[in-house]
Amino acid sequence: MTTAWMDLAAGRGALGVGLVVAALVVVALLIGAFAIGIRSKRREPPRPRPEEQPRLPDGGPVREVRENREPDEMPRTDERLTPHELKGHGTMGDRSAATGERPRWDEGGSGSFGSGGPGAR
Repeated sequence: MTTAWMDLAAGRGALGVGLVVAALVVVALLIGAFAIGIRSKRREPPRPRPEEQPRLPDGGPVREVRENREPDEMPRTDERLTPHELKGHGTMGDRSAATGERPRWDEGGSGSFGSGGPGAR
């Protein structure tokens, strides 16, 4: 009867030793990852000093310019045009619009995606 208890104790002891070994392996991996991180951080260039930071221009900050452009008309041809044959490559024309107002929805027009709502106010 005493040998049965000894066999059970020996089996549990091996499990405990295995858990301790697994924990030590995890700790060793974490320490190794930390060491690799420190080494890679040392290889990076240093942070810029305050005198190397970008400065504002003498005239102050640059402001955004908003303007409406007139769209280019599609050329009327009998042949199919490829995108590189179109003028402007996706820009909305080279001329500023005569009026400075943005086009708005007509009152009573459809809302977003034709939902029939009141539209922009």
